[in-house]
This record gives sequence, C-alpha cells and structure tokens, in this order.
Amino acid sequence: MEDERLWAPWRLAYLQGDKPQGPTPEELARLRPGADADCFLCRAAVAADDRANLVVARGSSALVMLNRYPYNNGHLMVAPLDHHGRFEQIDATTHAEITTLISRGVLAIEQALRAEGVNVGLNLGRAAGAGVPGHLHWHIVPRWFGDTNFMTAVADLRVISASLDAMCEVLSAAIKPPETGS
Repeated sequence: MEDERLWAPWRLAYLQGDKPQGPTPEELARLRPGADADCFLCRAAVAADDRANLVVARGSSALVMLNRYPYNNGHLMVAPLDHHGRFEQIDATTHAEITTLISRGVLAIEQALRAEGVNVGLNLGRAAGAGVPGHLHWHIVPRWFGDTNFMTAVADLRVISASLDAMCEVLSAAIKPPETGS
C-alpha cells in the first residue's frame, strides 16, 4: 500500500513558532486608541488589506476573521475592533454587533461549508486557554461527524484540507449581511 501524503504548508509557521513581522510605521499610525501594536487583532482592525489579514466581514465596532491556525476548515474569530480583554470594557452596541456577527458567521459556515455542527466559544484569561488574553475574541469552529480522525488520535495533529485563501473567499461571500425587506 502506498503512503498518502498530507500537505498543509501554512502550518509550518505555527510549528516553527514564527512570529509575523511587526507593524509598519504606517500601520502604527492607523492603530486605534488603546491598541496594542503586537496584537494581531488590533492590527487587523485597521488593516488596509482585509484579504491578506483573513478578515471576512467588518462591522462598525467588530470584525470576523479566519483563524490563521485553525482547529478545522473555516474556523472563524469574532473580535471587537478595540483592544479590550474583559466584558465590562465593551459597550452594549459592540456586544450587540458581536452577537450579530457570530450569528452571521455560524449561518455562513452552515450554508457554505455544510457544517453539521458548530462550536462557539470564548476563553477568558490565559488559565482558560486565551492565546490573546488582552483582546476578547470568540471562536466559531465548524464541526462534522467524524472530523476527529486517526491523525488526532495518534499524532496529536489536525488535518486542514482547504487553504486559508480558499476559505477566505468562500466565507467572505457567504457572510454577507441579511437583506432587509423595505
């Protein structure tokens, strides 16, 4: 029997612990008040190129972007534009917009990726698993029956079968705001 090969080149940066380059002076000048220049969510909040930053939707106070190191294909994150690490720091309008963007993200994943289930979660604090404890962000993870396979069981490894660019294209088109009947 011939060995099968799994190809996921974008994971190399994660495995090697490569860090993205810091912001340019132009990006620093665009940062929102209170932003952390080292925070990828703060940089995505003001990015000129949404596609390059994997942003699939924006609101006036929050955004939706693909997770660069996804748990599954289509793994999204929803975050406020401002650098806040606690609920009480976010105003009611931002909370409402985040809830709306989570709903739109779930619907896009269900429709465009035909997910059979979806995990939605928020990690508050490093002890709870937050990789960016200073900037709240909700995870939306598509799930399918059988998506835990032998690779996870024997190698502590997940196989992501579609490129981030392909997922960005699919989910950017699918997450459009609902049309209003006027």
